[in-house]
Amino acid sequence: MFNIFMTAVNAVVPIVALIALGYVLKRVGFLTGEFVKVGNKLVFDVCLPCMLFINIYNIQDLSAINWGLVIFSVIAIFVLFGLGYVVTIFTTKDNRRRGPVFQCTFLSNFAIIGISLAEALAGSDPANIQTVNGVVAMIQAFTVPVFNILAVISLSVFRAPADAEGLPVSSEGLVAVPEKKGADIRRIVLNIVTNPMILGIAAGLVVVGLRYGEVAIWGDPAPFTIKDDLPFVYTFLDDLRVIATPLALIVLGGQFEFSAVKGMTKEIVVSTVFRCVVAPLLGVGVAVLLSEFTPLVSFGQTEYPALISLFGTPVAVSSAIMAESIGDNDSQLAGQLVVWTSVASVFSLFAIVFVLMSMGLLSV
Repeated sequence: MFNIFMTAVNAVVPIVALIALGYVLKRVGFLTGEFVKVGNKLVFDVCLPCMLFINIYNIQDLSAINWGLVIFSVIAIFVLFGLGYVVTIFTTKDNRRRGPVFQCTFLSNFAIIGISLAEALAGSDPANIQTVNGVVAMIQAFTVPVFNILAVISLSVFRAPADAEGLPVSSEGLVAVPEKKGADIRRIVLNIVTNPMILGIAAGLVVVGLRYGEVAIWGDPAPFTIKDDLPFVYTFLDDLRVIATPLALIVLGGQFEFSAVKGMTKEIVVSTVFRCVVAPLLGVGVAVLLSEFTPLVSFGQTEYPALISLFGTPVAVSSAIMAESIGDNDSQLAGQLVVWTSVASVFSLFAIVFVLMSMGLLSV
């Protein structure tokens, strides 16, 4: 029992510790507001795409893709998206807040902390850790594009109703930034195709496809690979990958402001409960039920760490950045949701890990 407890703690606490470090460093003046803002863009526009590219690039065997796991993951995301839309409509009447709340219901931090959390849940066997990393990278190739497409849609479908002069107003009657009423399809498509994370995954898939093409023509191993023939390029990209997670979490902590919670309590509570309780129950809980009691899918100790990282992690750090850059959305609320779901996930992730370890579905 103590081993299960310590494994769960070791998997979750380092994530929160980095967030707490960022908060403390900002409070004592070590980090500035400008650093936090630039750090966010550095992670979202540079480091995170490199991380996703390297993760996809390192997939060695496409024939080993667990299509049952992929299909289940994608379907579950769309189910959460649909439920999240309904919850959002009934949660708040302020269109500026609806986008961040909607985004929080389905968009997890899988892209940033998926690998690190899954590794911590994979046990101490190096072979199992490597296998779990491959599973996470494989799921990321399919789910991260879906996440980001739906994230752009969720931030674009709501527009503040226009007042008599054509300016959008909030439910409290405050005039907001001028914006066209209704979703702008062209803008949605542009935001999707220029999303850095989607571009990172697309580049990784292209390179993997070229590598398989080389193998098909000249045989295995491929005569040219970035890792072997341009090692300085691979090392450069991999170094950016390495700093993505810790930098993102430290910057996240620097963004947090307790004083901003006032007036957002309902949205924060509903979104946090959905993200940290409902989403993992549907994603991980249903996966366990289907795997253990039906012949539809078969998941084990290499799949559950990935599923926990996919559905049990807090809302993505990038959600606050996207909320600020897409449409007329309350980016301050989006930032609060990132922090509060991160704090709540300490307890929810511990509960998930503890239960699955007790059932023998995770390595102890």
